[in-house]
Amino acid sequence: MSRADAFMAGLLLLTASPSAAAMQPGGGMIDPTSYHGLAEDRRAHRIGDTLTVVVVETSRASAAANTASGNDVAFNAGLRTQSRNHSGALSLGASDTGTGQTTRSGAVQTQLAVRVVGLDDNGTLHIHGEQSVVVNGETQHIALNGAVRPEDISSANTILSNRISEARIEFTGRGDVSEPQRRSIIYRFTKWLGLI
Repeated sequence: MSRADAFMAGLLLLTASPSAAAMQPGGGMIDPTSYHGLAEDRRAHRIGDTLTVVVVETSRASAAANTASGNDVAFNAGLRTQSRNHSGALSLGASDTGTGQTTRSGAVQTQLAVRVVGLDDNGTLHIHGEQSVVVNGETQHIALNGAVRPEDISSANTILSNRISEARIEFTGRGDVSEPQRRSIIYRFTKWLGLI
């Protein structure tokens, strides 16, 4: 028997009668707890599953106020005698105007893989994920928590951050770029005392 014939015979023997080690407790060769069918829905739906969150958050807030007030007070007095008329007037006026405006904006764009850490009775998935990236000594850290409805997860197993309820997204940085932006304790103390 040639080498090729021996190989084919061994292959047929393995496929025809699987070894006891390959057999599952139910008698089949497939473990139902880990089997994934070719047409199976791959979206996250149970604890331990992962999905990708596309974070696209833009926030902008502005407030403006205008005030104006004015007061006028006038006093008039007159005195008449047989030979003369005397009259006098006193007028006081004051006005005050003020304007104020504040604007704040921010934007975060990233993608983050998160894991399902909890499951409600109604099927809502609780997710959590963290990611740290270090570039030239600057550490950027992002953390995300929230609740997701399974129907909001796309067929590619992704979800937009604006579809997450109770979302808490934290984006922080630490390093040579971020440190100078932190105010010193002396500045914060004098600000708290109202000295500056």
